[in-house]
Amino acid sequence: MRSRVDRLWYGKGRPLWPLYPLAWLYRFIAEHRRRAAWQAKDSPISVPVVVVGNITAGGTGKSPLTAMLARLLKQEGWCPVILTRGYGGKSDHYPLQVLPDTAAAVAGDEPVMLAAQAKCPVVVDPDRRQGALWALDQGLGNIMLCDDGLQHYRLPRDIELAVFDGQRGLGNGAPIPVGPLRELPERLESVDFVITNGGWLEEIEHSQQYTMTLVPTCIRHLATGRTLPLADIRGKSVMAVAGIGNPGRFFDTLRSLGARLSERALPDHHRFTAQDLRCEHPDQWLVMTAKDAVKCRDLAPDNAWVLEVEAQLPDAFALAFMSAVEAAGRSMAAAPSTDKEK
Repeated sequence: MRSRVDRLWYGKGRPLWPLYPLAWLYRFIAEHRRRAAWQAKDSPISVPVVVVGNITAGGTGKSPLTAMLARLLKQEGWCPVILTRGYGGKSDHYPLQVLPDTAAAVAGDEPVMLAAQAKCPVVVDPDRRQGALWALDQGLGNIMLCDDGLQHYRLPRDIELAVFDGQRGLGNGAPIPVGPLRELPERLESVDFVITNGGWLEEIEHSQQYTMTLVPTCIRHLATGRTLPLADIRGKSVMAVAGIGNPGRFFDTLRSLGARLSERALPDHHRFTAQDLRCEHPDQWLVMTAKDAVKCRDLAPDNAWVLEVEAQLPDAFALAFMSAVEAAGRSMAAAPSTDKEK
């Protein structure tokens, strides 16, 4: 189903044009929610807020970028807190801080992955503003980093980053459900940075557009944590399983490393079963993403491995991003003291 929708959205033309009345309704709702952002600006959070998101549906690399930004902020002396909705998880209370033993079924797969990769506090709450205020009350950090929050306008923000897949771009340029757009391209006029995962989008004009690369770093054994160099996968027979927004990019990466691949693409945020993790023969490796691995720790066979990747961006981006963060911090320090957090 996902691949069919992708072809309809990212192929030539707009074959779903009969659904345009629904697309205009979606656009109206999106614009209404965007206007709510101006109301949110009247009640800001008392620390800088950075929002990572996109204007297209599907996977673009937001979470690896969020983890990379958290590491960068820590290197520069900040104490980031990652805010996330926790899609796919179900907790009996929110806000929820992700701890080392928190299950993906409770918090969601991405929050558990982010906590492991970024090694900073991760707070799950469908209401990201409530999560931010709780994190401040708990003294967890001095800057908020919201994963996939561009359209969550209840959360005030100081810096916005819009992330795109460099191969897919804007697709057919139509709003959901005719195309992949959550918001129209004009929305990019108000974001601070445009990040393109694996390419450069000529159709987007933005003074702060940067190319991001997801770089494989190692292969990690799921059960033991033992790591192998990437060269060890060359020539291996691999069953690649992926329940992510854009599995094709994951499969292509494994091929580029020299693996002999069989593919098993599953829906984003899929709840895995042991049957999903079967291989075609005993000598085959089972390889998955870090996002899927957090859900499969108790299910996976002994031949299960994780391809670890990190987001890399040019030094110019790091300088520009930290300059924006420092400016937001100075603005907060200069603001008169109020009861903003109440």
